[in-house]
Amino acid sequence: MYRGHTVGVVIPAYNEEPFVRETIETVPAFVDRVYVIDDASTDGTWSEIRAAAAAERDRHDDHARNGDAAEPFGERVVAIQHERNRGVGGAIKTGYLRAREDELAATAVMGGDGQMDPDVLGTLFDPILDGDADYVKGNRFLGTRDYGDMPRLRFVGNAVLGALTRIASGYWATGDPQSGYTAISRRALHEADIEEMYEFYGYCNDLLVKLNVAGLRVVDLPSPIVYGDEESHIRYRTYVPRVSWMLLRNFLWRVRENYLAYDFHPLVVAYVAGAAGSGVGLAALVWAVAAGGGATSVIGGLLATAVFMLGLLSLVGAMAMDKHVNDHLNDVVLPDRGTPAGEAVGDDRGGRGDRGDPTDRGDAVAAGRGSTRPAIPRYGTETFESGSGRLDATARGDDSERPDRGDRPDDTGRPESNGASAESNGAAAGTDADSDAEADAR
Repeated sequence: MYRGHTVGVVIPAYNEEPFVRETIETVPAFVDRVYVIDDASTDGTWSEIRAAAAAERDRHDDHARNGDAAEPFGERVVAIQHERNRGVGGAIKTGYLRAREDELAATAVMGGDGQMDPDVLGTLFDPILDGDADYVKGNRFLGTRDYGDMPRLRFVGNAVLGALTRIASGYWATGDPQSGYTAISRRALHEADIEEMYEFYGYCNDLLVKLNVAGLRVVDLPSPIVYGDEESHIRYRTYVPRVSWMLLRNFLWRVRENYLAYDFHPLVVAYVAGAAGSGVGLAALVWAVAAGGGATSVIGGLLATAVFMLGLLSLVGAMAMDKHVNDHLNDVVLPDRGTPAGEAVGDDRGGRGDRGDPTDRGDAVAAGRGSTRPAIPRYGTETFESGSGRLDATARGDDSERPDRGDRPDDTGRPESNGASAESNGAAAGTDADSDAEADAR
């Protein structure tokens, strides 16, 4: 257990025979459940998973014979095999549903290829257990403007999808959405539409939209990533357009659900006017250019340019309103670099284990309120320089600006129901038979 709470890790794996067993073995001891999903691999991945599960079972039996403290679950490594290849999102969905069934307080994702550093798992769990977040995601570019060892094409693809995901999801402070090294709360597994989660590459982008519609809070943390012997074979020429189209559909669904179906917000008018104005203006401008240099075409071109610019301004205004509405749902925080990840951090005011279970409370702990953990500082009047720009965090440190979440339902007693980068998790789970974008997951 971690800080008195049951936590788990989902490991999607597709053709990861050389890496998956070592990945399982590196999961920290405080993790109670390790869900390893073989997404119909064609190599020896399943054999490696079963061997790791057997070794963990033997260790558990040895502890039981020695009279050690009983573990919350009889079997720590849960090996699951898909009969057919469902894709990385499908593998993670399977793990999420099992974690929800087990009622774990928080569940993280690690790719089966060993690219993710397991030592930061505790840091990912902390904001959830403190009640500061429903979903925590790593951000490989937070606090830096250097993409390190990441291939240039992958960096460009991430940048494009990052901008589109902010628009589609409404989480304007988040970045690096393809970083699937994440942790999700029990509440989020119950309230977000996990059953309908996208099953292929782009699952992490799709999940952010679902979290926003459910009104759940997302926090970004700096996240390291290691590029070793693994190689991603994502074809960005098909991957980016496909995920972009998925994000457009999700954006329209989010606007309808949040601003139209149950309540009306004027940003809907701004979005519609902006899309129509920029579209009509651009088409008219193309016509004016094609018509030649006559007086009519010149006047038409000027009018088309004016309509196009008004449309763009309307879109920008709609995005500004959208950002304002969702500001309280996302944040960027930095962990205490001086404390080893996974270790409890406290101060002279007492430990962290006596504050109950924030994952079961309707009231999330506001920035700096009731927290004895200095590991993730909240911001007052300072400004944090991140990879996505300068973030003025004054409002984030003001209790009056934090949402009152006391009306959020308690997820305990709810009926049981039956993510490292996305590229990394893509290497760890399956492919889409209908598209070469998911042809080779590693």
